[in-house]
Amino acid sequence: MTSAKSARRPHPWRRDLIELAALFTAVAVADAIAHLVGHGPDGPFLLMVSAVALVATAAFHTWWARRPAHAPPPDPAGPGPGGGEAAAGTGARNGAESGRADGLTGSEETVLWRLRTTVHDAPGSLAALCLALAGLRVDILTLQTHPLAQGTVDEFLLRAPAPLPAQELSREVAAAGGTSTWIERADAHDLVDTPARVLSLATRTALDSAELPLALRQLLGRCTIHSLPAVSVTGRETGQSAPVEGVLEETVMRLRDPSGGVISVERPYLPFTPTEFARARALVELDARLGPRVPRGTDVLTLPEGEETTVRRADRGDLAAARALHDRCSQRTLGLRYHGPVKDADRYLDHLLNPRFGRTLAVRTASGKVVALGHLLWDGDETEVALLVEDEWQRRGIGSGLLARLVAMAGEAGCHSVYAVTQSRNTGMVAAMRALELPLDYQIEEGTLVITARLTPEQAARPSAPTERARR
Repeated sequence: MTSAKSARRPHPWRRDLIELAALFTAVAVADAIAHLVGHGPDGPFLLMVSAVALVATAAFHTWWARRPAHAPPPDPAGPGPGGGEAAAGTGARNGAESGRADGLTGSEETVLWRLRTTVHDAPGSLAALCLALAGLRVDILTLQTHPLAQGTVDEFLLRAPAPLPAQELSREVAAAGGTSTWIERADAHDLVDTPARVLSLATRTALDSAELPLALRQLLGRCTIHSLPAVSVTGRETGQSAPVEGVLEETVMRLRDPSGGVISVERPYLPFTPTEFARARALVELDARLGPRVPRGTDVLTLPEGEETTVRRADRGDLAAARALHDRCSQRTLGLRYHGPVKDADRYLDHLLNPRFGRTLAVRTASGKVVALGHLLWDGDETEVALLVEDEWQRRGIGSGLLARLVAMAGEAGCHSVYAVTQSRNTGMVAAMRALELPLDYQIEEGTLVITARLTPEQAARPSAPTERARR
C-alpha cells in the first residue's frame, strides 16, 4: 500500500527548472530596464533615486517587522469543555496583575495575607473566588488546595492594598462562595514555596532530634505542641499512647513519639486537613527512622581569669556525667534549681536530656568533667530556661554565658520570649537574667519568682535552617 503523502511527493528537478527560468527572466527584465533608463537624458539620476527608494523601503519593512506587538496575546485556553475554570483563573490573575500596575507595587503600600477558605468541589467555584479577589485588586501569589470529602480547602498567599481591611476581604470571599474563612497577616517567610519549605523542615529534623516539635509548629502554623511521655518523671505510667498511623480529630492530631509517648498538636481556631496530617506524620516517621541525634559542635567559653571551657549539646548519652555533677552539688544548689529536694535525679535527668523536650548545653573543663548544665525546655507555646552550676564553679561567669547561648538558641527556634522559674533568694539566676539586657517581667507567687525575658524581633526571627554556634 502507498500512502497519500508518498504518492504526492514533489520532483526536485521540476522545481530547479522553474527557479532557473525565473532567474533568467528577472535578469532579462533588469537588463532591459537599465538599458532603457541609462540611455535617457535623466537615466543616472533615476537609477540613484530608485536605489534610495529601495533602501528606504527595506529599512521601513525591517522596522515594521520588529516593532512590539500592541495587541494582547490570544487566550490559549479558549472556550470549550474543561476550559472555563482555566480561562476564569487566568482572567483573575490578569486582573490582579493589572491592579498591581495601577499602584500595588508603586506608590500604594501593600500587605501580605494568608487566607484559607472552603469552597464547593464544583466547576467554576475557584474561578469565582479568583474573580472576587481580582475585583479588590488583590494579587494571588501562591495557592494550595486541600481536597476534603465535602468540598475543597483553598489556601492563598495574597498581596493586597494596605487600606483594604481584612473584614472586607473576608466578606467578598464569602460572597463568592467561600465558607469557614480564616485570614491572618503573613510575612516574607511565607513567600517560600511549600515544597521548598517542607524540604527545609525535613533537613532541620534530620540534623537534630530537638527540631521535630519546632518543625511541626512551622509546618502547621500557630498551634500548641505537647510531648506527653509514656512514663512520668516519678516512674508512673501515664497511659499516653497513639497508634502508629496517628489520630486526626478536627483540630487535634496525635502522633506516636519515636522516643515513647505521644506528640499532641492542637490548633483550636482551624481544623487540620488530611494533607497537613500526612505531612506531619511524614516528619515524625523521618525522625523515627534516623533515631536519636544531636549536633556535636563545640563552643569555647572563656572565664574571666582566662581559663577556657567548652560548651556543647548534651543528650541521654551524657546521663552519667550529669549524674556525677548532681552528686558534687550541694543540697542548697539542687534546691534552688529544682525548688525542693531531689529524690531520684536519674529520672529527672533522663527527661531533661531528652531532645524531644528541649535542648541542653553542657559546660566541660579541659579534663572533660561536666561542671554546668543549661536547659531550654519547650513548654507548649512558651519556652523555659534553667541552669545548674557546680558550687565550686559559681560566680565565674558560667551561668551568664550559658544563659546567653540558650536565649540565642531560643531566638533561632523562633521563640518570642523565655522564662525562668526560680526563687527570690537565687541572686545568681536573677543577675544572669538581668545581664541579658532584655525587657524583663517579674511575677512573685508564694516565694516562687518567674522572670520572663522578651526577645527582640531580630532575635525571634525564624531561620530557614538550623544554625549552631560552633568553634572547632
